[in-house]
Amino acid sequence: MTAIVPQVSTPIYPSADGEPVAETFVHLYAMLVTLEVLRQYLAGQQATVLSNQFLYYAQGFPKLRVAPDVMVIFDVEPGGRDNYKIWQEGQTPAVIFEMTSAGTQEQDQSFKKTLYAQLEVEEYWLFDPKGDWIPEKLKGYRLQREEYTAITDGISQRLSLRLVVEDTLIGFYRLDTGEKLLIPEELAVSLRQEQQRVAQLEAELARYRQQFGDLLPEA
Repeated sequence: MTAIVPQVSTPIYPSADGEPVAETFVHLYAMLVTLEVLRQYLAGQQATVLSNQFLYYAQGFPKLRVAPDVMVIFDVEPGGRDNYKIWQEGQTPAVIFEMTSAGTQEQDQSFKKTLYAQLEVEEYWLFDPKGDWIPEKLKGYRLQREEYTAITDGISQRLSLRLVVEDTLIGFYRLDTGEKLLIPEELAVSLRQEQQRVAQLEAELARYRQQFGDLLPEA
């Protein structure tokens, strides 16, 4: 008699659920700008920044997942993923941002806050770009003794950045230099200005050469 061995199916971990990425354009823009600014800031480091991708936190249980708006994970291979499985990567996100609203307020303050604390996410930031329920628009929490305590100075210790509300975006400033991390539009303007300065210097150098000859000494 041949024994029948039950087949155990391998869990499938989807990368999308067909739901909208963000509630409004304002929330989407804040999410994408935060993603790009932090991605540029951490370029060259063993870290990755992911946006609106499933975070799976229990192996074998694909329904146990959440999709943070922006999450920063250190000590992992840089680059994108279709989804993020904690047991495969070996690291929990260090910092999570949720672009919150009146419609997501309850989940952001209860389920997600409790879950992120249990997963030992070091910092949890809520940004309400429309000011629907957070008058100051930005609230941060830092994990201490397995519970979140309010961040009152706007400082992300894990990122070494100071966070400032700038209309419907978060402004990020380096703690070491005070320099602002430019958003994509500001980077484009800065690049054009730099190109103009280089062109002006090259034109000035050409005028000097025309008037005085080659400024470099002969070998």
